[in-house]
Amino acid sequence: MQRAKSIEHLFAALALLALTTSSQGAGDAQRGAHLFRACAACHSLAPGEHMTGPSLAGVWQRKAASAEGFHRYSQALKKSGLVWNEATLDKWLADPAALVPGTSMGFAGLKNAAQREDLIAYLRAASQGEVAARPSGRPDLKTAPARARVVALRHCGDTYTVETADGQSEKIWEFNLRLKTDSSEHGPAPGKPVAIGAGMRGDRASIVFARPEEISAFIKASCP
Repeated sequence: MQRAKSIEHLFAALALLALTTSSQGAGDAQRGAHLFRACAACHSLAPGEHMTGPSLAGVWQRKAASAEGFHRYSQALKKSGLVWNEATLDKWLADPAALVPGTSMGFAGLKNAAQREDLIAYLRAASQGEVAARPSGRPDLKTAPARARVVALRHCGDTYTVETADGQSEKIWEFNLRLKTDSSEHGPAPGKPVAIGAGMRGDRASIVFARPEEISAFIKASCP
């Protein structure tokens, strides 16, 4: 009888150990939050805030390629039929191209299985509101300082002359000036483009407009 009880206690202890090991292997959301910093260059966790990639807000148990308002999904992902859960996210994070050949996801994969578990734990917790989602950190271009607010943009030959609200002007080779649009809530006010990136002090710069149709209307052909 005593031996039987000892065996029962042994099995109970082993079961408890297995349960503890299993729960520890489920991933750590806090560690996953640190890992997500590498993802934040392309993905936000704020609802509707799309960047290079779609917002990951509410991604848990969501059908792949279904984030509202995101229009840059590959056809391969649209046709995949995947649902984002622990199993599919693990395969996706390990090697997106292997899971969905033809995907436009430019990510080589996270090879460390424990790190994938941590990142998945964070995505799940953030989707379910259990942890605060990390903000994207994108600047609000509507509140740009005078040195970044573009008031005039002139083109002559291969050169743009950019004038800013602080009274300064800078000449930039046309190949080094990028003209962009940002229609999100972070973008500039209509008709008030903003210089970002290298600003007007480096050899490259970007000017961001609220809408595409503003660009050609704003640029004036003018040579001194």
